[in-house]
Amino acid sequence: MMNENKFPNILIAEDVESNFLYLKAVLSKLNATIFWAKNGLEAIKICDDESIDIVMMDLQMPEMNGYEATKILKKKFPNLIIIAQTAFAMSDDREKALDVGCDDYLAKPIKSKDLLSTVEKFIKF
Repeated sequence: MMNENKFPNILIAEDVESNFLYLKAVLSKLNATIFWAKNGLEAIKICDDESIDIVMMDLQMPEMNGYEATKILKKKFPNLIIIAQTAFAMSDDREKALDVGCDDYLAKPIKSKDLLSTVEKFIKF
């Protein structure tokens, strides 16, 4: 997925600024370049314009939710890693996220160690 010695480009698709700032602070430990999309439409545009390695996809966002954005992104970029993140942590939410193409799933509130270990599974340093 990524070139050797390349730090990841991570897109955080999250409409709540405090959640974005928390995820950005944790992911900065990976020396990642962080992009921010406030809805699914912005997430698709950023993925079209930038070389994104991983998307942290909030499932509940305005304008276009994470489920719809994931379907579109996986069609355009089949190898793009998408990790769902949601406060709606019911068992069928995980299944629904994986069904639309998410590669993994994190329930909010997200612990920093869980976030890092999940992202690191997909990064090759």
